[in-house]
Amino acid sequence: MTQFSDFGLARPIMQALADEKHTTPTPIQAEAIPAILRDRDLLGIAQTGSGKTAAFALPILHRLVDTPHQRRPGDCRALILTPTRELSAQVLDRFRAYGRRLNLRMGLVIGGAPMGKQKAMARKGVDVLVATPGRLVDLIEQKAIDLSRVETLVLDEVDQMLDLGFIHAIRSITQKLPTERQSIFFSATMPREIAKLAGSLLQNPARVEIAAQERPKIDQSVRFIDKGAKATSLLEIVNAEEFTRGLVFTRTKHGADKVVRFLDAAGIRAHAIHGNRSQPQRERALAAFRSGKASVLVATDIAARGIDIRDVTHVVNYDLPNVPETYVHRIGRTARAGAAGIAISFCANDERPYLRSIEKLTREKITVTHGEDIPFEGPKRGRKPPRRRKPRPGNGAPKEPFKNEKRTSGNGPKVAANDEKRKEHGERGTTRVRRRRNRGAAGRKFSSHAG
Repeated sequence: MTQFSDFGLARPIMQALADEKHTTPTPIQAEAIPAILRDRDLLGIAQTGSGKTAAFALPILHRLVDTPHQRRPGDCRALILTPTRELSAQVLDRFRAYGRRLNLRMGLVIGGAPMGKQKAMARKGVDVLVATPGRLVDLIEQKAIDLSRVETLVLDEVDQMLDLGFIHAIRSITQKLPTERQSIFFSATMPREIAKLAGSLLQNPARVEIAAQERPKIDQSVRFIDKGAKATSLLEIVNAEEFTRGLVFTRTKHGADKVVRFLDAAGIRAHAIHGNRSQPQRERALAAFRSGKASVLVATDIAARGIDIRDVTHVVNYDLPNVPETYVHRIGRTARAGAAGIAISFCANDERPYLRSIEKLTREKITVTHGEDIPFEGPKRGRKPPRRRKPRPGNGAPKEPFKNEKRTSGNGPKVAANDEKRKEHGERGTTRVRRRRNRGAAGRKFSSHAG
């Protein structure tokens, strides 16, 4: 398939594709769309930015138009699950763009947004529902939505959903779905956990795996600097002439807010996006970054995937990720649509093992522009003090001294005095005394009854 017209999609969808200036399908679209149109389950493996959203959105919209059903309260015909709010909003935006000429109702269910509006929307019934797993489970428990008539299930970025701990929510959701349905999985990687999940939810799936046809033109470099010098080095990058719009990744939410405050104090407009920000705050930050009002977006790894913003010239890893795969997704936010990009990483002394893991995964050496790449030496641990062995219980076992008690030799007068104290408290002294109570010479117990 070399043109979208070869797929036999509905005319309103083809007109929407023309409005979006899409004429030639990407490799993942050329392989996946025919399989989905044949009602087969699909397991797709492709990198972020390969056009996966259109690969499942176009055939789903075609089916909804080709087989119209009467919409009932709480209905949902196509369910798309994504790991993050930003990716959910982006997927819904693509569905609305391709289905702008169709009479379909679409909805978004994500955390951080008012639940009342989402419940009202879900109870009216929708044709396409894009959701994050956590909030969808909440609506299911409140009986605001019925999944018993879902025709198509899509799990997008499955590997990230499992990394974020959504496995239990996914299993809870799939138990509410009908057995007769079409299931579609898309993932950038295929670890053992995803293969196991796919085996339990997919039935004889068509497997589509698209390798990267052309490596993005990303100039990667690393700077070996101390943690205290990272802020100054970031300011130097942002003030460079070639810098237009950049993403800065930190490992923690607190670190992202701290970088934003530093840049604001330096007169640079920046916004932060992370899990502690409300949904309106995250939307305003993305809107300011897309429009160019803010030249820097500081984010945690929730922005490593799902954010498709063109003209991002720089990606700065303020903190190196402890998961090497995350590095690949981070730098993939630049060099979009065939453009070139720059990825700069800061590496403190304790982050050198993370850098080694990244280079091992990518199988290439990242160019060092500042500092010296020396072997990492962890903190030296002092020798542990010898373990104090407890005395074995038995004859002659010494007792712990009383408070403010000073022990002397075994035959000293103080020991004898302390033994008397122990006997007053019902304890044994250093000399074990065998006591026989109610026993005769032979050790037999006397009884008051004659036998």
